[in-house]
Amino acid sequence: MSSASSSVSRIAATLLAAGAIVSAAALPAAAQDGHHQRPRVEISRVQADSPGRDDRSNRSLNNEWVEIANTTRDAINLRGWTLRDSDGNRYRFDNVRINGRATLRIHTGTGHDTRTDVFQNSRDYIWGNQGDTATLRDDRGRTVDTESWGRRHH
Repeated sequence: MSSASSSVSRIAATLLAAGAIVSAAALPAAAQDGHHQRPRVEISRVQADSPGRDDRSNRSLNNEWVEIANTTRDAINLRGWTLRDSDGNRYRFDNVRINGRATLRIHTGTGHDTRTDVFQNSRDYIWGNQGDTATLRDDRGRTVDTESWGRRHH
């Protein structure tokens, strides 16, 4: 048994060493690349077609939303970030923080902003049921994420 366990130990040590070499080689490549670890926020879900009848009630408008997720451990302030559809409708985030490993829903209608939900205060539907593209941009105007569905708009 001791020769079998020493063989397993040698194999494990070899695999660990190989993993360390690969990791060390990958780090300088990422640093040279110019890509630094930036806060990662992404569009995680979209409810473009409000369930039930589109009767333009505030309830129906608020059942249309885009959800974004902060995949980092740290809270991120979204001040100056924007969320746009392909028709140019734009929501600009004010002093909104999204906690680490949390989601935030941006509802179309009116309501009171909370840590988990903000409202665009629109009296009309924004997201196309048949197809649209949601684009999230940071405070410098850089595209952070996009999500498209259905027939894409140009």
